[in-house]
Amino acid sequence: MHHKPLNGIRILELGGYISAPYASSLLCALGAEVVKVEKPGLGEDFRRLKNDRSPYFIQYNAGKRSLAVDLKKPEGIALVKALVPRFDVVLENLRAGKLTALGLGPAECTALRPDLVYASVTGFGNGGPLAQRPAYDTMGQAFGGLYSLLGDAGSPQLSGTILADLITGVSTATGVLAALVGRTTTGTGQHVETSVMEAVSTLTADAVSQYFDDGGQDPSRESRHPQAQNFCLKTASGEDIAVHLSSSQKFWHCLVEAMGRQDLADDPRFATYPERERNYFELVEIVKTEFLTRPASEWEKRLTDADVPFAPVLTMSGVMNHPQTEWLELFEPEYNGVSLLRPPWRFAGTRPDRGGVAPRVGQHTREIAGEVYDASRIEELLAAGVLFADS
Repeated sequence: MHHKPLNGIRILELGGYISAPYASSLLCALGAEVVKVEKPGLGEDFRRLKNDRSPYFIQYNAGKRSLAVDLKKPEGIALVKALVPRFDVVLENLRAGKLTALGLGPAECTALRPDLVYASVTGFGNGGPLAQRPAYDTMGQAFGGLYSLLGDAGSPQLSGTILADLITGVSTATGVLAALVGRTTTGTGQHVETSVMEAVSTLTADAVSQYFDDGGQDPSRESRHPQAQNFCLKTASGEDIAVHLSSSQKFWHCLVEAMGRQDLADDPRFATYPERERNYFELVEIVKTEFLTRPASEWEKRLTDADVPFAPVLTMSGVMNHPQTEWLELFEPEYNGVSLLRPPWRFAGTRPDRGGVAPRVGQHTREIAGEVYDASRIEELLAAGVLFADS
């Protein structure tokens, strides 16, 4: 057993921004070699004119290699086609049909290597009324229902992070891994497809269930809280604490014990879970008032002693510096102003590291092109602007 189970797998990434690069960054951390195809000069737009110094680019591309090639020129397409047989996976997130129009679609690439896994990520799929619509994270969250779920009824709002792009990256990586496993038994590859809209659906399974449970009423930010019996509570010291009781009668009595409010356990409005669900918003006000009477440190001790499921509401700095985060080794030590997030798995007790720094634009162009072309041909392509090398 080892903590880099994808050693020996090669991935050719064509795309940019987050959904596909995050997927390949996870696969890279698991040992795969990832070659990122970029346009000559400035490279991928997500570098934001900072080359290898953009914190965002670093987070999603550390450990990869950069091949800068102009795909608008036939010589650039020819080079990529020559490289395809040397890779196990082609991963792309361009608009539906764009790579096919360039001659690099799934049919063309699979013809070059029959056991190739070709993974496509789009905004909304390769058909239907939205197929050609541009899609960023905001579109995914809006179309997927997240903004309505994360906002109050009738008042949808933006979220604080890129939930759609990140879950698309995780979903894409999962699909690629499944196809690679399938290849070991069939000997053939396949075209794996997902979209931002499909990936977001994995985050809304509970809301779909709630929709049917509530007789077709649209869920919103607060509508699940009575079922979950959860609370976000301000303490006397200003810190916030989250509590989640679910339907367990045990944890309700644990919270009553922590608060020293046995009267609430005897109150017919809250005696059983169905009654607490019906009277949840009355209970919220009582619990909020109670938590304002003591500082967070005292509540944490009381809740821990009473075995109540709770957590401090942490900011990102709080998450990164928490002792449990350090024990789990979720982040690598800071380098060049960025701490890289490690993948969320451990193998034989070891969490994979991210495998190095982000590449400069075209840093590996000569090496990668050299797998299929001789030095003189590479220099010709460099001089013609088909290739770009950072050296």
